[in-house]
Amino acid sequence: MTAIKKVKQLGFHWETQDPFLFCAYHKDQFPKGNEHLGPDPELLQGRPIGQDFTLKNGWRMYHGQRVPGFPAHPHSGFETVTLVEQGFADHSDSLGAAGRFGNGDVQWMTAGKGVMHCEMFPLLNQEKENPFLLFQLWLNLPKKSKGVDPYFRMLWNEEIPVVNEKGVQLKIVAGSYKGTKAAAPTPNSWAAEDINEVAIWTIKMEAGAKLEIPTASDGTNRTLFFYNGNEIETEGFTIPKEHSLDLIPTESITIKNGDTPAELLFLQGKPIGEPVVQQGPFVANSHQGIQEAISQYQKDQFGGWPWESYENVHAANKGRFAVHADGREEVKS
Repeated sequence: MTAIKKVKQLGFHWETQDPFLFCAYHKDQFPKGNEHLGPDPELLQGRPIGQDFTLKNGWRMYHGQRVPGFPAHPHSGFETVTLVEQGFADHSDSLGAAGRFGNGDVQWMTAGKGVMHCEMFPLLNQEKENPFLLFQLWLNLPKKSKGVDPYFRMLWNEEIPVVNEKGVQLKIVAGSYKGTKAAAPTPNSWAAEDINEVAIWTIKMEAGAKLEIPTASDGTNRTLFFYNGNEIETEGFTIPKEHSLDLIPTESITIKNGDTPAELLFLQGKPIGEPVVQQGPFVANSHQGIQEAISQYQKDQFGGWPWESYENVHAANKGRFAVHADGREEVKS
């Protein structure tokens, strides 16, 4: 009897289980920034600017022209949970909200009935390289919540609970671990109800360290992503890095790390169990729902774009901050 259901090799976008739609993983060793918070223009020669997803010299521009990132684009019918472990992300949206977050911060955004936003990755350091590591989870919304107003909540790094034990550092973005509970997510999230057992943990393990993942309720989906390190041992198997493990929820499992530090991401949740129809950044329960969302976007661009550029980047001297659609402002050091 093993607690492992399936082992899969990781691709560019990681396959997840209901209630998650997928996980985007971005790891870049960006160069020094210039006065526009992007790479030196000479470094952009030979790249397919606007569609640069090939790792070249350790980094990509994605859809950015001057600054790496994702210019204004729509979302509806689901949530994005964006974990910026290294580097920074600049957020701007069609509601007039904005923010800069990074180095461990998390933005939890409910797209609901629809929002446009851009996510740019400013290269704030002009003296040395700008290493970058970001996970973006697409977490589905149940039918009852797909039409709610857009909303985001910041989970600042210094406020996210961390459990340290015997060479393991476990950061609780959602859910709980051995009695330590995460801060509340957005109010209309599937994760807002404890009965859904949604968990998002980032895990760092020293060489030789062990981690026990406790059981969950029957029917809960759970996946462990091993993305950095050498190898881990569990259930009599040796798993190399860049693999994921789908786990049986009713069995606890112990992970033993190999001879180098390791980093993992753990996702868990009871499935929503509703039909999923997806067309790019639009998620609905039916094809009619998709057409309605697209029609609304074509009609009003989910509120229009109040910024001068579709690649809006905040001032170089701005620190970590968030301005919400209702005018409420958060400022961090």
